Amino acid sequence: MSKPMVAIVGRPNVGKSTLFNALAGSNISIVKDTPGVTRDRIYADVTWLDGSFILIDTGGIEPDTGDMMLKFMREQAEIAIDTSDVIIFLVDVKQGLVDADKKVADMLRRSGKPIVLAVNKVDNFDKQMNDIYEFYELGLDDPIPISSASRKGFGDLLEEVAKHFDLEAFKEEEDERPKVAIIGKPNVGKSSLINKLIGENRVIVSDIAGTTRDAIDTSVVHDGKEYVFIDTAGLRRKNKIKEELERYSIIRTVSAVERADVCVLLIDATEGVTEQDAKIAGIAHERGKGMIVAVNKWDAIEKDDKSVRNFSRDIEDVLSFMSYAEIMFISAKTGQRVEKLYDMIDMVIDSHSMRIKTGVLNEILSEAVALKQPPSDKGRRLKIYYMTQASTKPPTFVMFVNDKKLTHFSYTRYIENQVRETFGFMGTPIRFIIRERKEQE
Repeated sequence: MSKPMVAIVGRPNVGKSTLFNALAGSNISIVKDTPGVTRDRIYADVTWLDGSFILIDTGGIEPDTGDMMLKFMREQAEIAIDTSDVIIFLVDVKQGLVDADKKVADMLRRSGKPIVLAVNKVDNFDKQMNDIYEFYELGLDDPIPISSASRKGFGDLLEEVAKHFDLEAFKEEEDERPKVAIIGKPNVGKSSLINKLIGENRVIVSDIAGTTRDAIDTSVVHDGKEYVFIDTAGLRRKNKIKEELERYSIIRTVSAVERADVCVLLIDATEGVTEQDAKIAGIAHERGKGMIVAVNKWDAIEKDDKSVRNFSRDIEDVLSFMSYAEIMFISAKTGQRVEKLYDMIDMVIDSHSMRIKTGVLNEILSEAVALKQPPSDKGRRLKIYYMTQASTKPPTFVMFVNDKKLTHFSYTRYIENQVRETFGFMGTPIRFIIRERKEQE
């Protein structure tokens, strides 16, 4: 089930980043009393009551401006609006209703998205309530008074936001088709790969980095099985663009990854694996998705008998946090090994949704413990009572032990390796949850 996306939108300096940080629970955005300090939108997973959603922070909207940076930020915010399912429109009670607020409200109305109007900086609800009434002039629903700085009014705000979540739409119960997100930096050949997979030019391909501005879903039937490929705008290093003109694309990637079962990270063979590739891979890794690393443009480099091994080693070094990823060498241009991608996707999807019976799991656990004794500390040894699989996508195991403090990371990794050795789990992360159980239980 994918998560709803909620964008915080408003003029510069009304407190968007402060609200974002308060809801996200950490200081992610830089907060400063200078309009335009939040130059690119940032995202965070937010949990409230029984639900969760992805929160998007945006740069402020200045409807009428010739300033290039403010104009860019307005374009960013428009992308955020387009991507989101619900919009929190933030205004400032201390500045009062200004003409720019009305223009932003008009822009939001045209989006057709649900809008929740929040009046910020209401530090004293009794004294400032009369100041809120002027915001009814915007013609939106009832304004909700909040104070981002003192964290007041959040319950009412989030309750109103949650009313607009169409949870049935996010469940996508009927759609059992494998969903594959093609992710990577601009110009690595994502659109070319999809064109080759579907056999026709349905996605715009250009040598200009960032041509694909939106996430595009393409349905493909291969050997009688239907797949959905999600093409995304590429992510770009900050230093490559002075005004960070394509930073918005991270939100597209998060949104695409959220909906996908498997992610194919495309790497440019002519550039090698980079830190930016690792950042993009991290988005999929954090969300527990199946992972294939496809090295594209393999036809464009000179090779010898060690090329594959050396490039694979480079990938394993830079993407060390996801050693489970499957690696392929392809050419979207010539079609080299592109057909084999379907087989790899099927194998990774099977691994991602694999469920192991508790009895079989505990046989593996007993053998692993017999081969290598659990760690001890100050004369007290770790005991692992049993293990069971709690969920799939990604496979998640609960291990019951006598003392969580004795469960060293390296031993959990050892157990993971034994499980992988037995069952494969190709291209999928494995999660472990450690629970304590009293010995008398």
